[in-house]
Amino acid sequence: MEKLIYLNNLYDLYGELLTEKQKLYFEEYYFNNLSYGEISEKYHTSRNAIFKQLKNIEEKLEEYEEKLKLLYKKNRINDIIVKVEDSWLKEELENIF
Repeated sequence: MEKLIYLNNLYDLYGELLTEKQKLYFEEYYFNNLSYGEISEKYHTSRNAIFKQLKNIEEKLEEYEEKLKLLYKKNRINDIIVKVEDSWLKEELENIF
């Protein structure tokens, strides 16, 4: 479950860096809960090709995070927001993300 949340968070941040096909497969698997077989049937490709594509997508998302660290920075900012008492500043920080 943690991995699912992690990957969805990465997709929210880096999804636009993926190809249309990669976004489609990711969303079918992670958002629509389709199996490899269901996706392969729907898009007329092999189950193994879907598996490889999804593995590749996960690796890309993790590579983007390793280099850019946007999720890490977002989480750090959220930690700081919790501690901020100034409501205007808190709202401004929340609006960044």
